[in-house]
Amino acid sequence: MAVRHVLIPRSPEAVWAVLCDGGKYEEWVIGTDETEEVDPSWPTPGASIRYTVRLGRWSLAGRTVVRICEPGKRLELEAKAGSLGTARIAVELLPWGEGCLVRVDEHPLTGPGARLHSAVVDVFIQIRHRRMLHRLSNVVQDSRTETRVPD
Repeated sequence: MAVRHVLIPRSPEAVWAVLCDGGKYEEWVIGTDETEEVDPSWPTPGASIRYTVRLGRWSLAGRTVVRICEPGKRLELEAKAGSLGTARIAVELLPWGEGCLVRVDEHPLTGPGARLHSAVVDVFIQIRHRRMLHRLSNVVQDSRTETRVPD
């Protein structure tokens, strides 16, 4: 299981606002090249986002479905990548002083990723999460919905 966190100097509400904006998904999720369709009810359970994933010249259609939504606190997603399988991604928001501690927990559910899951695979997921959380922090801090909390 790959768990990583970041402290974002903005309120949990500001972070939640970005997570609820399906149009910003490609801005912070690593690998998502182009968002094709966002369910208007995102992020209610069952809502989904369809997108293209690109790795060099290789691309595939992806779809992420909301499985659990606790507004302002927790969003659990199932990422579906066709023959590559599925993964569970849980994003938890915790108030931390005047900021927000964001914790991401991901593990493969089906497909080759689940069958080959190991500590080595978790290292690659950790690297991806480090970049993803950095991008999420930037998107949240660049949003105009709230003033930035001082460092």
